[in-house]
Amino acid sequence: MEYVNESKKQRQLHAKTLKVVILSQILAGAGLAAGVTVGALLAQDMLGTDRYAGVPSGLITLGSAAAAYGVGRLSQRWGRRPGLAIGFMTGGLGAIGVVLSVLFNSVPLLFLSMLLYGAGTTTNLQARYAGTDLALPTHRAKAISMAMVFTTLGAVAGPNLVTLTGKFAASFGAPPLSGPFMLAAVAYLIAGLVLFVFLRPDPFLVARAVAEKQRIESITKDAERSRTHENVANKKGIIIGATVMVLTQIVMVAIMTMTPVHMQHHGHGLGAVGIVIGIHVAAMYLPSLITGVLVDKFGHIAMSYAAGFTLLLSGLLAAFGPGDSMVMLILALALLGLGWNFGLISGTAAIVHATPLQIRAKTQGTIDVLIALGGASGGALSGMVVEQSSYTTLSLAGAFLSLLLIPVVLWVRKKKG
Repeated sequence: MEYVNESKKQRQLHAKTLKVVILSQILAGAGLAAGVTVGALLAQDMLGTDRYAGVPSGLITLGSAAAAYGVGRLSQRWGRRPGLAIGFMTGGLGAIGVVLSVLFNSVPLLFLSMLLYGAGTTTNLQARYAGTDLALPTHRAKAISMAMVFTTLGAVAGPNLVTLTGKFAASFGAPPLSGPFMLAAVAYLIAGLVLFVFLRPDPFLVARAVAEKQRIESITKDAERSRTHENVANKKGIIIGATVMVLTQIVMVAIMTMTPVHMQHHGHGLGAVGIVIGIHVAAMYLPSLITGVLVDKFGHIAMSYAAGFTLLLSGLLAAFGPGDSMVMLILALALLGLGWNFGLISGTAAIVHATPLQIRAKTQGTIDVLIALGGASGGALSGMVVEQSSYTTLSLAGAFLSLLLIPVVLWVRKKKG
């Protein structure tokens, strides 16, 4: 009876945790969209060249790499609540710095602020892990998807509020491109406050305490052997999960970063950019519930292959589709977001299954550092590739890299099997 009561309490706490995480994700989604939508345009405007338009994206993801390490270590030691709250608040301060850099036309301040703003991006991703701490092993992918899908509400609204937030910024005498970052500052700061106030008791600390209690109460040799097995990290699962997420992040960030610039060159206005990026972000998060069910049912390996093929198709459409066709741009960017979604959820599930609680949070943080560094490379190099060659070349490179994901995963499975 005591076990039943404890199990019921754990399910109730898991449900409460998901509600708090979902609320924070709705808010954080709006903050996430600012850098995606106008970051490259802002750099292009302040620097006067396309060559370094991808630098803000690179800095955002570089900042997210540093934050991922810090948030992961904080979460491992003190729990999800302080780690996630500090991460979001740092991102909010970075967004404020971006607004100030535009007002004072300071490129150094812009670059520094983009680094800080990146903390919000990685915290938004790491929040998905909080939903898995108390979930049943067979429902972890679904828990990840629940945490992610509600990001869609804010993330889709953000790009489509570019014009409105631009007018709001202009009413204060600020450049219109600073408007989305004003929204991001408010969104990230409130998201951090929500987690700090309401994520109690901390799901990671509870999960760790439950695991420790079960370890102490187990007395049979079979249970001891089972525990020993569960407490050993599955290196194959970690490598596969990391590989999938890093490669999908590089492809997604590189193509996404230069799409607004590509669209401007073909006569599309900010409103059109907002629509395309909004649909892209929706495709990144909205399919999460279905993806989570598919990962739980068919396994993370099958969905990793699906990610590779989807990103391949996206890159080919972006490369060969007419630049003045909204339909082709929307389709290419929607598939780009969907492929990323497949890769992130399947890769995350692989990491969660492969790591025991004793090292889970810090391992997750370390993996997210690699993801962020991959995204930083893709974002920073994307502008240079387009400047030296073309958007078509960039998209074809992304298509090739996504296709490479499949033999890499096969090789790791064979090598480690």
